[in-house]
Amino acid sequence: MPRMERPPFSTLLPLLLLALKSLSLMSWAWTTPDCTIADSSLLPNLSYYIPSCSLAPGLHLFASCSNVKDLVKTLTPVPRDIEALCLQGTVPILPSDAFDYFPSLQLLRLQLGTIRITSGAFQGLHQLQHLSFEHHAPCCLNLFLSPDALEPLTFLSSLLFQGYCLNYSQNIQLPTSLSHLTLRNSCLTELQELQGLFPNLVPGSSPTASPEPSSPFLEVLDLSDNVQLSQVGVRALHGLQLHSLRLDGTPLSALGLLGSGLLHLDSLSLVGTGLEKLPGNVTSYFELRALNLGSNQIQNIEDGDLLSCCSLELLSLHANGLQLLPISFLSALPQLQRLNLSMNKLGPTLVLPKGLVSSNLRVLDLSHNDLCVLPSGAFSSLPQLQELWLSGNNISNLSSENLEGLRWLKTLDLSWNQIKVLKPDWLSSLPALVSLNLLGTHLEHISGRQLQGPQKLSHLQLGSTEMLEIYPPWPSALLSLEVWAQGWIQFSVPSGEPFLFLENLTLQTPSILLLQNNITVHFPSLRHLTLRGCSAYIFSGQQSRRFFPQLPLLEHLHFWSDHGGTENMRLFGMPRLRVLELGDLNFLYELGAVKLEVILKELPQLQVLALSNLNLGNLSVSSFRDLGLLQLLLLNSEWILGLDSSLQELIPQMPQYVYFSDVTFTCQCESSWVGPWATRAPNTFVYGLEKSICMANASDYSKTPLLSFHSGHCPHDPEFQGFLISFTLVFLLIIFALLGCPKWPWLHHLRTLFHAWWWKLGGQGPRGQFPYDVFVSYCEQDQAWVLEELVPALEKPPPAGEGLRLCLPERDFGVGQDRMDAAVTSMESSRATLCVLSCQALESLWCNLELRLATYRLVAKPGTARLLLLFLEPINRQQLNGYQRLTRWLQKEDYFYLPQGRVEWNTFCEQLRRRLRKAGLERED
Repeated sequence: MPRMERPPFSTLLPLLLLALKSLSLMSWAWTTPDCTIADSSLLPNLSYYIPSCSLAPGLHLFASCSNVKDLVKTLTPVPRDIEALCLQGTVPILPSDAFDYFPSLQLLRLQLGTIRITSGAFQGLHQLQHLSFEHHAPCCLNLFLSPDALEPLTFLSSLLFQGYCLNYSQNIQLPTSLSHLTLRNSCLTELQELQGLFPNLVPGSSPTASPEPSSPFLEVLDLSDNVQLSQVGVRALHGLQLHSLRLDGTPLSALGLLGSGLLHLDSLSLVGTGLEKLPGNVTSYFELRALNLGSNQIQNIEDGDLLSCCSLELLSLHANGLQLLPISFLSALPQLQRLNLSMNKLGPTLVLPKGLVSSNLRVLDLSHNDLCVLPSGAFSSLPQLQELWLSGNNISNLSSENLEGLRWLKTLDLSWNQIKVLKPDWLSSLPALVSLNLLGTHLEHISGRQLQGPQKLSHLQLGSTEMLEIYPPWPSALLSLEVWAQGWIQFSVPSGEPFLFLENLTLQTPSILLLQNNITVHFPSLRHLTLRGCSAYIFSGQQSRRFFPQLPLLEHLHFWSDHGGTENMRLFGMPRLRVLELGDLNFLYELGAVKLEVILKELPQLQVLALSNLNLGNLSVSSFRDLGLLQLLLLNSEWILGLDSSLQELIPQMPQYVYFSDVTFTCQCESSWVGPWATRAPNTFVYGLEKSICMANASDYSKTPLLSFHSGHCPHDPEFQGFLISFTLVFLLIIFALLGCPKWPWLHHLRTLFHAWWWKLGGQGPRGQFPYDVFVSYCEQDQAWVLEELVPALEKPPPAGEGLRLCLPERDFGVGQDRMDAAVTSMESSRATLCVLSCQALESLWCNLELRLATYRLVAKPGTARLLLLFLEPINRQQLNGYQRLTRWLQKEDYFYLPQGRVEWNTFCEQLRRRLRKAGLERED
């Protein structure tokens, strides 16, 4: 069997390349230590490095919070556009509108202990599709669910209760959109209890049901691991039509389903229920298409047991102790397409009963059956077979006769067998083979000639318990190659024949060798390379020793090694490398070890860098100076890592995402800058520092929190603080000296300026009265142009925009606030009012009202009101008759006309900004 390994970086790194939805996510992840956020659209196994929750396919942006006690406090900083939310802690009650601020939420997973769910707790979750209540301890907890709590979830498709007792929750109304219902490890004793829990689940079970019962909506009912569920009850599932029913790990007798009133069932799973015979009566009654009977005690199958199973398309009998199959096994199951007989005792000689030549069987799993010999024509009765799994047996010899008749076979798994020799033509009877697995065998030599026959063989896995020598010619369609050997792997390529189309290569071995006098092996199309356990010499700086001299299309390199010897390691000839993962290289194992900056020097396109257990010692600015495109830096399993103060030079160019996972730092004040940087970094998301510890030396095991050490032992920039104090004292002395000279004529003006500056510094005075720079009035028809063209030009920070604070009615008016009152208040709170005018705007009642309010303020408060008009199109003067006084109060530069050309548009924007600044200054003065 293959040895267990740590999850590789390759399963997770591509995810972190996607940006988080907004910068608010970055600050939230830092200020909420028990919460994690990430975008998992490309990273399914993020949970290995960052605590997360299992997500449904298609969900990306998620938050996972642990140790939750105050729900409101925990959820307040969570981004509003989150798609998945997982909460773990102790919350006694879920109040109304608890998740009202998350309209985009599609998955909600709650592990909150004993809890009461009130009415309206899920109000506003109109897009929620997956909801689960989970408790994984052996005992069940009480869950109090209000009868109408689930009614707002109109799109809910799956509902799960794990480890909860629902005895105190009755008459729960399930949404009709629900297709999957799961109650695992609960206190159910009989199926009839479901009618009291969910009255609209079973049609007509509710005493208050309407005369016309609702149509059944559930597809999958999972009642696995209910150890007390032993009774069905009369008509317990009356009228229900299910696609799948799972009763794994329950003592329930399948025969009880016959009187349950269940109308339709396609798939039944009875794994680990103690069955000793096939449930033929149940299979024939429902005409089942799929039956899973794994991990039971069915050691013998009689011919009579199969008579009622003719409708089956999938049958799983894994781990039952079967020793023999009846003669009529295949002929009695004419519809069977998938058969799982793994982990039984059918060996040592395989004897498959002869069946019809027209057998429909597509997938056959005979793994772990102690098979030693495959007789000639063993599978000749299965002409339609496409997948054959023979892993974990004792097969030692194979020939074309053993696999005769499998002309449509696409997948063949022979891993972890005793195979030592392969005959040259052993695959000649498998012309359609696409995937071949020979991992864990005893092969020592394998040539491309031994793989002749299949024309479409594209995925190949080879492995040996000792050493493995590989010879060409390679299969012409080969796209993926994986080779394992506990000793070494040797590529014997006398002519340097290339792997022309190979895109993915995985090598796991302590040593990779080339036949003497070989130059190299060429991989011109390789895009993904994974190396585990190999010595770093294969990337030697000496061209004559390099195994991979040129990899022009390589994008992802995953290199884990158990060796040192990195002093000559160089990575070049990889101009397109985007993702680099290095682990267990032990950089500081010997004197003169290579530095990180030397390895990364010639990787201009690198975007993701993951470093794990490298014993880096200290990171400085030189390590990352040439990585201009780096977006993600992940440091994992580092011991006593130092962050040099020179790294502060890179803060503006730091990667977008920096993750620290299981990193122990050195307790030194030189790295005290990382705390303020992580909390205030405008362009970088930093994770992992809040839980990191530091050590004063190698024998220090006190586990001091890194940030606590910095705050308690390190002064905060003493040089800068001294400079500020000195500068302030000198400046005040100069000011006081100047104020003591009343004869100077400019002194009064200087006092006025200083007074104004002082009030502005304190946030008081006239400028503090205006939270907005401009109030913008426009009609609904012009809204798209205003939001897409005008607002970015005025709101974006310089140099892209003017950096003004705009007040937009649809965006900034409060919910439920009277619009007229809000318009008056907003004009009072703005330094200027800008009316965007068009023919549609003049016909709008609100635009007319806002223009009249602004005009009235010009008359009533001529010294404090400023009005600017922006005409999007020529307007007839007759349409402006109601505003004759505008010409009296407005200056020429208060009118603007939208130009047609782009060059004129830039000039117009500059004039508009200039007039807005002037209007604001005039009002403040």
